[in-house]
Amino acid sequence: MVTATADREIPKFKTEVRSQAVAPTELKLCLRANDFNLWYGDRQALRSISMDVHKHRATAIIGPSGCGKSTFLRTINRMNDLIPSVRTSGEITLDGQNLLAREIDVVALRRRVGMVFQQPNPFPKSIFDNVAYGLRINGLAANSGDRAERVERALRQAAIWDDVKDRLNKSALSLSGGEQQRVCIARALAVEPEVLLMDEPASALDPISTAKIEDLIFELKNLYTIVIVTHNMQQAARVSDFTAFLLQGELVECGETARIFTKPNDKRTEDYITGRFG
Repeated sequence: MVTATADREIPKFKTEVRSQAVAPTELKLCLRANDFNLWYGDRQALRSISMDVHKHRATAIIGPSGCGKSTFLRTINRMNDLIPSVRTSGEITLDGQNLLAREIDVVALRRRVGMVFQQPNPFPKSIFDNVAYGLRINGLAANSGDRAERVERALRQAAIWDDVKDRLNKSALSLSGGEQQRVCIARALAVEPEVLLMDEPASALDPISTAKIEDLIFELKNLYTIVIVTHNMQQAARVSDFTAFLLQGELVECGETARIFTKPNDKRTEDYITGRFG
């Protein structure tokens, strides 16, 4: 049963909410889940998920471990297709096109929807070749000069160009964990996706590197639509404009981050963000 909490502010949760209220007229729809369900064999992992993701905003997905956050994120760029037991119903649309339709070109989709994982996963190649990888396999750079320009632009967007510009031919594996993660972000940005999915992108990093990733997310949403999964309530509050709370495979509520963290509509949301469970 839903218990309203709209008439009182949450007293226990204190964090900095950087996002500001957004006028509905300023919002443009990017992604939409419509009655989306997912099963692993006989076990249903996601139930009737319906939510909107707005263009050039950051949307955080929060919830306890095993609630379906990463499963939902991986569905958006069809990574769950690699699991034979997975089946789905409903729709997830990008600019009105159903991403789950059989006729969708998955390779083309993954150019439009990039992904950054929890653990930094640079290739055993140079820093330059890591970032240029997607450009090469997709034939997106007309020549070496164009490729170099796009690699530099991606590294600048990932706020790591000044740190690596003099060692682009060095192995990416020689970098620190935080630097590796920013190179992985640059690799995703090099192909100029519309959407950037981030699955716990800072959970394996130290506090200084985490702060750099959070600042980066806050800047990148001006250019890209970002969906981030995080267990960190403070991080969700700091980097996102909208927050969705999942519990046991169901969407409890979704709305502007400032409201979710101060006046949620559902008692379960309040209990989670104030640490009563999860």
